Amino acid sequence: MNETVLVVDDEERIRSSLRGILNDEGFRVVDTGRASGVIDLIERERPALILLDVWMPEIDGIELLRQIKAERPALPVIMISGHANIQSAVAATRLGAADFIQKPFSVSGLLAAIARVLDGGNAGPRPAVETTSTDQRRAAALNAGLCRQTTIARSIVLGGQGLHSGLKTGVILHPAPQGTGLVFASLADEVRIPVRVENVSDTGYNTTIAAEGRSVRTIEHLLSALHGFGITNLVMKTDDEIPALDGSASEFCRNIAEAGLCEQDAPIEPVTISSPIVIGKQEGGGGFLRIEPAERLTIDYTLEYPPPIGRQSAHFELTSPEAYANEIAPARTFISVREFQKLSEMGLGSGGRIDNVILVDDEKIVNTQLRFPNEFARHKILDMMGDLYLLGRPVHLRITAHKTGHSHNLAMTKALRDAAG
Repeated sequence: MNETVLVVDDEERIRSSLRGILNDEGFRVVDTGRASGVIDLIERERPALILLDVWMPEIDGIELLRQIKAERPALPVIMISGHANIQSAVAATRLGAADFIQKPFSVSGLLAAIARVLDGGNAGPRPAVETTSTDQRRAAALNAGLCRQTTIARSIVLGGQGLHSGLKTGVILHPAPQGTGLVFASLADEVRIPVRVENVSDTGYNTTIAAEGRSVRTIEHLLSALHGFGITNLVMKTDDEIPALDGSASEFCRNIAEAGLCEQDAPIEPVTISSPIVIGKQEGGGGFLRIEPAERLTIDYTLEYPPPIGRQSAHFELTSPEAYANEIAPARTFISVREFQKLSEMGLGSGGRIDNVILVDDEKIVNTQLRFPNEFARHKILDMMGDLYLLGRPVHLRITAHKTGHSHNLAMTKALRDAAG
């Protein structure tokens, strides 16, 4: 018997459409417009998947999801809604929803979500016992200087507040098949924004990417964590800003570590160069970058700010995800009181709080204790690693940086794209 999909939606029009779509794809469809009796229907029909509307007349879909997961925790549920936002998606995912789709949805988007969920993420997990041919392909790839494509083993959800918008926001990270790359997706429509240098639309105070009229800003901390863990395939569903969390990448790292990594069969070629690249001028006090060939990513960063920050330097080598999580990820965003006031006048920084940014006045750090003596320089490395991951590939380079920011990072990333091909 074909796999059964249970559709729970109070709109007959939606149920009829879904019946037609899913029947054409070979599924057996059972549907109901009433929330009452769904648990009994599950026991009787034993569906492989449930499509559940958020807005039901008798009981809201979030509560019904809670009941379903209490009875059948392993049964995958995809939430659908025409009047939802990222907060609803975050709440549903935290309760165990496998995905969240906003109406009106496209047929291709719906079927892709169903395929991903029924295939267990379709992440291409490495088999427990590998064949000789797979071992030989992996060895050949590694000998050729290639890395393995990687995704996460299960979905991750994080909620918080946007640093610049000040609004509640969140992000849901889904495993993705090899060859997908890193992609931001909207809940509201099928617009996808691939993580690419050419999609960067702004580097003032944060990194923003845009496509087809939609944008996602403050992506650098999340991308930095993905860089640190070597994740190359991921679908990231969000609104228009990634949550600031505590101003660092630590919570991203913690959640990724808990979810686990899934190494995929396909290789990916690291970014390398054959000769040094220089951006800016070391003389004159401006920002300066020197990029050289190396066996792995190594960054030496030096900043110079007025007191009380002064001159700081930091050195980091990306030897493992643990090295990144311990040495770079905890370093937080920092800003002066004067600059914070300027951001407020520009309508930015509305989400800046005492627990998600290091605030500095002319004499001291105002609101916290430093996690490292050189936390400011380490955070600059964090941002640089995020901006470098606009390339979507491992980076095997040695970078020496002095007084640089997002605009310098973007110039470097473009130069590397052009040089590495």
